[in-house]
Amino acid sequence: MLSPLPGFSARRAGELLILAGLLLVWACTWADEGGVPFWLSGQYSSFAAVPQQPGWYIPTQLYYYNGSASATQDFQRGEATNLGVSSQMALVFFTPTWVPNEKWFGGQPSFSLTFGGGWNSTSADLSVSTVNGTQTLNRSDSDSGGMDLYPQAQIAWTTGNNNWMAYITGDMPVGSYSSTRLSNIGLGHTAVDVGGAYTYFNTTSGFETSWTLGFTYNGMNTSTNIQSGVDSHLDWDVSQFLSQNWQVGIVGYVYYQLTADTGSGDHVGSFKSRVASVGPLVGYSFTLGSLQWYANLRGYWEFWAQNRLEGHAVFATLSIPLGPAPAKK
Repeated sequence: MLSPLPGFSARRAGELLILAGLLLVWACTWADEGGVPFWLSGQYSSFAAVPQQPGWYIPTQLYYYNGSASATQDFQRGEATNLGVSSQMALVFFTPTWVPNEKWFGGQPSFSLTFGGGWNSTSADLSVSTVNGTQTLNRSDSDSGGMDLYPQAQIAWTTGNNNWMAYITGDMPVGSYSSTRLSNIGLGHTAVDVGGAYTYFNTTSGFETSWTLGFTYNGMNTSTNIQSGVDSHLDWDVSQFLSQNWQVGIVGYVYYQLTADTGSGDHVGSFKSRVASVGPLVGYSFTLGSLQWYANLRGYWEFWAQNRLEGHAVFATLSIPLGPAPAKK
């Protein structure tokens, strides 16, 4: 049997990697109405279900996506249907998080709110107006501004090497959005997402794997009169700690739309989407003062895409601890 890795425990891992279990969903990649979903695939990775140490945190994440679709693939974006769509996006997210010093139903609750903003540029080889039929070749535009707000609550339990988590989150559509643009930062409608996660973490060997499964119900987009269908999503990782500080692994996701889009504004028919991806992960934990920080870099290469852009995404994350929660009186 290997000796325990110095400083490792399930509780400490939860503190070091709080970002993995607390990053909120946001609308950035392509599926559903116009290829844009509520859930950001890949947002959950290592230690997704490990209970966090009580305290305040502000996970921060940089995100970049670049993808395209065949010129034979039709996407509706607002008041136009579009062929040959490609998009680039760069965003930054901040997630103030509170983990109270108490237990609910034997588990550790936590609460967070994600906000941020960034830039999106989208182009189409051919864009056809759904209002008057006007055709535009090589249409493109860009958008920069704030994104929607994403509140989340979750609760996690641990028993030995096994950890479980349940969450509920949603979309408050206050971000930059217009149905007349190809490019948007906000989603344009409400959404509710529920799900759970399982993490196996062996503190002796340093082996870890996490699997997060969830389902999204989308509200009606009143600007386009389109309601995206019900979505399912699975984020996963398998990783190994090489030392107390360094972690390496493989990550991926599968995204599958269960029901088609509906509504009087839908001009592309029964629109359902899917995509999968795989890529590398590297993590590093370190101490500043008396507080433990954690940095993480992940890359995803997509395949198996249908009714969705296919490309690659990069996540760069930093979990910033602000201090412990006050003791419960």
